[in-house]
Amino acid sequence: MVSPSDPERRAADPVSSENGKDMNTANNRGQNHYTDVQSAARFPVKLPVAVKAGAEVRPAETQNVSANGVLFEVDADMPVGSAVDFTISLPADVVGAEEDIRVDCRGRVVRNFEEGGRRGVGVVIDEYRFERR
Repeated sequence: MVSPSDPERRAADPVSSENGKDMNTANNRGQNHYTDVQSAARFPVKLPVAVKAGAEVRPAETQNVSANGVLFEVDADMPVGSAVDFTISLPADVVGAEEDIRVDCRGRVVRNFEEGGRRGVGVVIDEYRFERR
């Protein structure tokens, strides 16, 4: 998996401090500080996602994707600061492959909300790996 632990990547990661603590969680005292992690351009892409919530795998759909993270709709309670594993499926016809490409990701919840009957979760991606068959 790709890791942001190298100094150049850590310096570019707006949610990690020098001591590795999640700045968003540390600063979140009833206020939304998630704008700190929205420094990369976001693309409104709807892709299927399988979110691992405890022992369960729940289906979800991305709402937007960036170089730093992803926003998706999911029907599970995922508190800010919690770790999350998820797999994004890239359709074969879009990426020019014979089969869908899976991207296995590990990240942290930096935002969650419920609005108009839908639940959204913003996750910063800490590690990812392309799964090819």
